[in-house]
Amino acid sequence: MKGSEKSKFSLWLLAWPIFIEQFLQFLLGSVDTLMVSRISDNAVAVVGFSNQLFNALTTLFATVASGAGIVIAQKIGSRKEEDARTVGIIAFNATGAIGLGLSILLIALPRPIARILQLPEELLPLAEVYISIVGGGMILTALMAVLSTAIRNTGNTKGPMLTAIGMNVIHIVMNYGFIFGAFGFPQWGLTGVAISTVVSRLLATIVLFVIFLGAFHRKIERKDFALFDRKLFKEILVIGWPLGVNSASWVFSQLAIFSFLAVLGSTELAARTYMNTLESFCFLLGFSLALAAQIQIAHLYGAGRTTEAYQAVFKVLAIGLPLVIVNAFILVIFGHNVLGLFTKDQDILALCGALLWLNLLLQPGKMVNMAIGNSLNAVGDTRYTMNISLIFMWVVATGCSYWLGVSLGYGIIAIYSCMIADEYIRGVLSFLRWRERKFLRMKEADMERTRSGESAICV
Repeated sequence: MKGSEKSKFSLWLLAWPIFIEQFLQFLLGSVDTLMVSRISDNAVAVVGFSNQLFNALTTLFATVASGAGIVIAQKIGSRKEEDARTVGIIAFNATGAIGLGLSILLIALPRPIARILQLPEELLPLAEVYISIVGGGMILTALMAVLSTAIRNTGNTKGPMLTAIGMNVIHIVMNYGFIFGAFGFPQWGLTGVAISTVVSRLLATIVLFVIFLGAFHRKIERKDFALFDRKLFKEILVIGWPLGVNSASWVFSQLAIFSFLAVLGSTELAARTYMNTLESFCFLLGFSLALAAQIQIAHLYGAGRTTEAYQAVFKVLAIGLPLVIVNAFILVIFGHNVLGLFTKDQDILALCGALLWLNLLLQPGKMVNMAIGNSLNAVGDTRYTMNISLIFMWVVATGCSYWLGVSLGYGIIAIYSCMIADEYIRGVLSFLRWRERKFLRMKEADMERTRSGESAICV
């Protein structure tokens, strides 16, 4: 491997732009929510509801985008640059088609969709506007997802980072203008926020598309978008469909858990919402390292460097576990003061105080689960991670949460404990699977057969 390519796929160079991108998106997203709250509580409720809907729908194109990203890194690692380029083009076309279909659906049926999802009647007028405008831009969300993933898996994590920063800054400035009538903008409230979202995503999509055209060894031309390779598309789907199912499982299990909290009462629901914000500081760091590990290991796997691929996950854990534990402990010490900026409700603060200690248990399990789970995905073992997610996410995290938290009345502490148990169970099972080296041994056997075949030809 060339020195420059090896450096490009080092864990540090992959991870830090991903972390900055994710952190700034989270930070600016919080500012966005704060601005929308200046319109009305109903506006915040509609945006929160709509984002849950959009997150659920993104799982439809996550299958192609996620699968393509892993295949691209593997192909580059195995020196099949032309195949990596073709995979990127196929994924772009397929994801764009899915996004276009979703856009048409959300433009045509925003109110019926909101009604089906049981949105209160008084929120329907606002939801109709927001869902039709932002949902109409789902094709942009789809293209951004596949372009960012493809570009990252070529080893360029800085491009998507800088694009995300620019997009969010533009979005915040336009939001401010539309909400407060500043900078010569009309004061359009939630409609303006929706337009701001679509415009900023459009600009980001254009920038990412330009980067994408030059991301591979040979620049992508207009005629190349007609390329299609059935064998490569099958490779994308074989890896990608379990990732899509896994992602959908997580989204809907979280929706179910939030519905359990809503049954318990507004205090529990508010406590969990505030905890989500605090946990994100730990989660984003671990997620960035896990995603960087996935890209690195997929590249090493493609290159046939199976021993390095096997060891890479332990290096990630050696870095990630101490960091998330320290971050979680900092939250235990200072979290109560931070929460005091959001609420003065003593019941909520008391609940959050207990949850901060449980978070100290949660984060190491989540780090192990993300790091090893992503590593299994990187070598193509996506069905295993899907299967354990479907079983334990729904039986332990969701089913036991309802049984212990709602039916037996142990409340949010029991629900949180079930979520912790789910992370550790899946983390341990993923670790045992990784120790088996099943897919790594299959790769080694394939390489040995290839070498034997080449030797036979030479003889």
